Amino acid sequence: PQRAAEDWPPFLSLYEGLRAGAKWPADLERIRLWYEPHLERIHEDATMRRADLLQLEQIASGYPSRERFLTELTLDPPDATSDEAGPPHRDEDYLILSTIHSAKGQEWKNVFVLNTVDGCIPSDLGVGSKEDIEEERRLLYVAMTRARDTLHLVMPQRFFVHGQAARGDRHVYAARSRFIPASMLNAFEQTSWASVQAKDDPRRQPQVRVDLGQRMRGMWK
Repeated sequence: PQRAAEDWPPFLSLYEGLRAGAKWPADLERIRLWYEPHLERIHEDATMRRADLLQLEQIASGYPSRERFLTELTLDPPDATSDEAGPPHRDEDYLILSTIHSAKGQEWKNVFVLNTVDGCIPSDLGVGSKEDIEEERRLLYVAMTRARDTLHLVMPQRFFVHGQAARGDRHVYAARSRFIPASMLNAFEQTSWASVQAKDDPRRQPQVRVDLGQRMRGMWK
């Protein structure tokens, strides 16, 4: 757009400089300095956002390369410096959703580990080698040891899936994680939801009986 024309040359210069191989982590500072004027213009809480960017620079300085920094940042993101949210009151009920990587070093009174089935733990993408499988086993260990009082391993029997034929039930069955073999089940209290039986409904009963064989034969007359 025309209103962004004057900002294009500085952005292009920044982009070309980064592609030329700017030194790490100095390239983050260059990006921040370019972005700060836009930060003031776009956001009302520019001061807090600038503090977040400065914190990001400080964290980045502790990593030897951009690739290592992005990998760690994705697996375990830092807390924001924003002051709009705070810890919940102790008399409030609240739920903490966390990835296993972000849970490292944490501890909670009650922990629910979701989808403890093969394909999730271990992940389909994490069984390429023995080292990958051991890393997945270590992640489950990390998740299980976050619990202080109670630990729940949730194992769904079926998963909803997309892309099945229209007449399919759109579910696939799941197998318990290989990291929880049958020999360990005695150490767990196993519970499950009671099966739900369909209620008798006269409206569901067929009112007309159809002779499929006769109908098929009639199609070829």
